[in-house]
Amino acid sequence: MKTSAFLYPWDVIGDPDAAARVADLGVQQVTLAAAYHSTRALTPRHPGRRIVTAEHAAVLYPPDPDRWAGQELRPHGQSWVASDDPFAEAAEALTGAGLEVHTWVVLAHNSRLGAEHPETSVVNAYGDRYPWAPCIARPAVRAYLLALAAEAAVRPGARGTELESCGWYGFAHLHAHDKIAGVGLGDAAQYLMSLCFCPDCRTGYAGQGLDPDALAAAVRGALEPVWAGSGSAESGRAGIERLLGADLTAATLQWRGTVARTLQESAVAAVRAAAGPGFQVLLHADPAPHRTGANVGVDPAHILSVADGVVLPCTGDDPAREAVLGPFDGHDGVLAANFSVVTGMGGSPATLERDAAHAASLGANQLRLYHAGLASGPDLEAVAGALSRLRR
Repeated sequence: MKTSAFLYPWDVIGDPDAAARVADLGVQQVTLAAAYHSTRALTPRHPGRRIVTAEHAAVLYPPDPDRWAGQELRPHGQSWVASDDPFAEAAEALTGAGLEVHTWVVLAHNSRLGAEHPETSVVNAYGDRYPWAPCIARPAVRAYLLALAAEAAVRPGARGTELESCGWYGFAHLHAHDKIAGVGLGDAAQYLMSLCFCPDCRTGYAGQGLDPDALAAAVRGALEPVWAGSGSAESGRAGIERLLGADLTAATLQWRGTVARTLQESAVAAVRAAAGPGFQVLLHADPAPHRTGANVGVDPAHILSVADGVVLPCTGDDPAREAVLGPFDGHDGVLAANFSVVTGMGGSPATLERDAAHAASLGANQLRLYHAGLASGPDLEAVAGALSRLRR
């Protein structure tokens, strides 16, 4: 199967051995960050640094001033890599090592956008804003995301793109000094905490025949036993219905599903309009439509009628892989099984050969490895061995 490793430009720039080291793993492609959220990242093999602190969401190339002239919402450049165009510099080195380069574009996940423009953020049923989560129902946010997708995805030298967070973001978020684990929230409670009540979403709920204030009160009421106890392990649509009721669940999913699907259709169209023929467009996705986050909830049949395929989170046990790959069975397109190969971040490079074979038996036709820049030396040795055996 075609295999791609994720990388940041700073994993390559300033390290003359980086591109060859990645190629020696046995991968054919690199998915290279072009637009990314804030992060603190380890660079365990770089000759000149060990920690990169990306202080805010940024594009890793010089944004086109003409595209963004007069726009209130616009991407920020970066200052933590010593390069005028980190993506281009890293892509040139990787291409020179015989690797195909695709862009990695994070869309609706941007804490700086929420801090500078609070009106763009998701607002929960309690009135709390999530500055990391732009509300994709807001027209200004959608226009910004579509322009960003078209620019960041189609960088010179890239043969395709992977769009992450191309849909709803919500409650779940890796945050500095996080203190939210005192009450355990399952999948269903997180959905309720992710429902947005900004003015545009309130209008959307009204279009589904709902009173937005009554819906917010119902959400708070459904969550009250969760706060009073030790949490809730309810999951899936059935779990949401047990908390909120079938009618309100259906109405909220209808509104949010329409918003997400139309954004995804428009984002893919914007990328294709900016790209040349044969440019591949994939989405990081989850087949449960209510899910929020980096792997956005999608309807499998719909998304594969829009994009060229999906990248699916497959780290975990066999049932977890079956849950994400199974719903795509029988559909054409790229089904890329994404495995963490960083032991310290919950990955299992030692079982990659077995796990990849299991994913292939469920219909996966490509592999993604997260993340070649973050993994330890022994992790990368295990990956190289697994890919060598898989090729045989």
